[in-house]
Amino acid sequence: MKKLWLFIAAIAIVSCKNEPVDYALISGQITNATTNEVTLYGTTDRSFKQVITLAEDGSFNDTLKIKAGDFMLVQERNVTPLNLNTGNNISVNYDANDLKNSLKITGEGSAISNYLVAKSAKGAELMGAGTEVYTKEEADYKATMMAIKNAQEDLLMSSDGISDEYKALEKRNLHYSYLEKLNMYGVYHAYYAKKEGFKPSDDFLKELDALDYNNEADFNFSTAYKGLVNAYYNNKAKEIADGNEDTETSIVMLDVIKDIKADAIRNTLAYDAVSFNMTYSDRVEEYYKGFMAVSTDTKNNEQITEMYDVLKELVKGSPSPKFVDYENYAGGTTSLDDLKGKYVYIDVWATWCGPCLAEIPSLKKVEKQYHGKNIQFLSVSIDDVKDHGKWKDMIKEKELGGVQVFADNNWNSAFVEGYLIKGIPKFILLDPQGNIVTANAPRPSDEKLVELFNELKI
Repeated sequence: MKKLWLFIAAIAIVSCKNEPVDYALISGQITNATTNEVTLYGTTDRSFKQVITLAEDGSFNDTLKIKAGDFMLVQERNVTPLNLNTGNNISVNYDANDLKNSLKITGEGSAISNYLVAKSAKGAELMGAGTEVYTKEEADYKATMMAIKNAQEDLLMSSDGISDEYKALEKRNLHYSYLEKLNMYGVYHAYYAKKEGFKPSDDFLKELDALDYNNEADFNFSTAYKGLVNAYYNNKAKEIADGNEDTETSIVMLDVIKDIKADAIRNTLAYDAVSFNMTYSDRVEEYYKGFMAVSTDTKNNEQITEMYDVLKELVKGSPSPKFVDYENYAGGTTSLDDLKGKYVYIDVWATWCGPCLAEIPSLKKVEKQYHGKNIQFLSVSIDDVKDHGKWKDMIKEKELGGVQVFADNNWNSAFVEGYLIKGIPKFILLDPQGNIVTANAPRPSDEKLVELFNELKI
């Protein structure tokens, strides 16, 4: 009997050892941290986000159920690139006041992460500070990008502890990164060199001519390759949409990509085209039907369906999502229902949002133009609580008019979620009964806003 039990125990031990590991361990210590948490974001899988709590001494540890790929460990302004795979057990340690000189990444599976840190540093070194690199002429710019690629490739090939398989994938990724930087040169050079309408010479992008845009393995590995593929198909869609004013590029994109054989590429491009843009369009039905016709990813389909179910309730004439007792800059609180009786033009914004601030002069101009008319201008700040003082200061400094209120829970406010707001600024127009005229009103800087007001005889 004793031998039988020993045999069973031995089998149990072997079975435990053979169980596949589907997690990674991460630990470490961040000294001089002024917050009690760090956040791990996925860059390969952009849906991944894990908040990790720091102990009083800055130490932390967590068990992560992940898919192998690249991540960013973010603590305030400190960003550490990491590569994690199941079975890894890595430790990340640094001084929050001096990340560059104090960072140490050790443990099982840390070799790739250390390469990524060195790769990032080398790229920053050769790119130079600021945006001066984008003012270079074509030959100098291309030489700089080639030098970065070559230096990073040397780092890769000389790094120990990295598999040949990873090195092969990463070598291609470095080439894609080089091509992506060439691809963005036209737009960046036009802006930073102040050359409006600039276009690179005909042969500047000739290296992209031989690029295969249907490599699923590289698409899953390389964010640079994803960017090139997205740009390629988006340009095709834009050419078609530009010839037809009665459509949107992202809707055309769904038709352009429908014949892509690689599921990962087709599904990702479809999701990227719809998940953000559908919330800023009055063509919700077109987006949803077009997406469902090309997507075979069950998880994506469920998410887009959930979005559709919200957005289809935001059509013209539907009751607006409400907010109750938001702090009013002028004193007291304000609820959306308090503003019934007039049209309400809503600006959802934040003090940190550059495009929001850029609209302020136009908003003030429109407010002045319609002063005393049957319309109320409402600005809803979704700033974090820590920026409450900044919100009040900016209203005073910029002499903002209208009704200024502070949302109760920034991005997680029920009002924001009710409109499925994915980005700001966001403009909404309600009628005097509190019903939606449009959940995607024109910006103040858009002449179509005044045209809309005139149509409504405001």
